[in-house]
Amino acid sequence: MNQLKLGQSASLSKTIGESDVYLFAGITGDFNPAHIDEEKSKKGMFGERIAHGILITGLISAVIGMKLPGEGTIYMEQDARFLKPVRIGDTVTATVKIAEIINADKRIVKLDTTVYNQKGETVISGYAVVKAPERKDEE
Repeated sequence: MNQLKLGQSASLSKTIGESDVYLFAGITGDFNPAHIDEEKSKKGMFGERIAHGILITGLISAVIGMKLPGEGTIYMEQDARFLKPVRIGDTVTATVKIAEIINADKRIVKLDTTVYNQKGETVISGYAVVKAPERKDEE
């Protein structure tokens, strides 16, 4: 997107599969039974395995880095409140929206960041502060 404008938004949806959870566990070393052990997770607070919360916030990063503000964006800050679990098989949609232009000259913006599940329930809510890349077509 060329100009950064309040209210601009972009989204990305993904169905979370078992392989996503296992691959994330392998990459990070987070083998918490809540994510990878079917039997132990049945006895846990959610009664089944859930996806890593940070795996789901990665979808926010994908929207920021690929759609809005887009390629070349640099993260400066991320706040995330985990409100509901994401279960294997859930389809989640990460949405970012420009909430504030902190410094137009330096292209620093604050984004509202939200992830919803297929039921429309908010599973993650927060914000990000990012530095958007310079755009040659704006010069």
